[in-house]
Amino acid sequence: MSRTVRRDELNLSLAVTSLMKGVVYRDSGQTTWQHVVGLAAQVSDYVATLGLSVVIDEAEGYAFLRSRSDDELADLGIPRLVARHQLPLHTSLLLALLRKRLAEYDTTDAGSRLVLTGDQLRELLAPFFPATTNEARTTDQTDTAIRRVAELGFLRRMPGQDGEYEVRRVIKAYVDAQWLADFDTHLAEYAAIAGEETR
Repeated sequence: MSRTVRRDELNLSLAVTSLMKGVVYRDSGQTTWQHVVGLAAQVSDYVATLGLSVVIDEAEGYAFLRSRSDDELADLGIPRLVARHQLPLHTSLLLALLRKRLAEYDTTDAGSRLVLTGDQLRELLAPFFPATTNEARTTDQTDTAIRRVAELGFLRRMPGQDGEYEVRRVIKAYVDAQWLADFDTHLAEYAAIAGEETR
C-alpha cells in the first residue's frame, strides 16, 4: 500500500515524464498516479505547449497524453510530436473485438477486471482468418496481433498467470461509444478487407 503524497511533495517533472512514457494507471502506479492527478492543471498547461492534451479518467483509473487535432496544431504552428501510424488489420480488429467484449462484460456483475486467456484471444480473431491447412501461419499472425496490442498497452499480461491477459480499460478512450454503436458495420468492413488480403 503506497502512502499518500503530500501537496508540497508533488512533482511536475515526474508526472509529465511518466505520461510521456505511456499510460499511467492508478492500480499499478499509485504514487505516480497521485502526482498526475494532484497536478492535473499544471500538467495540462505544460503539455499544451507541446501540442498535447492530458486525458484523466479518475473513475476508471488511467491517464494518458493525446495529440491535438491536425487543425489545432496548424493553428498553433506546432508540428505533430508523435507521428501517426496505421495499425495492421488484425491488430486493429483485435482492439475492436476487445472493446466490444469489455462493453459486454461491463453489463454483468462479474467484477472490474476482464481477464482473457491467450486461447480466448485467438478464438476472437479466428473467424476473420480463412479456412486453411497452414494453421501455424494463422497462429503466428494471431499471436503477433496479441503481442502488438499488449505493446500498445491495451492488454497486460497477468503476473504469475501463464498466458492470461487483462484488458486495460484505457481501450474505452480509443474505441469510443459511437464507434461501438456501429460495430457490426465495422466488422463487415474488416471481414471484406481480410478476405481481399488472403486472396
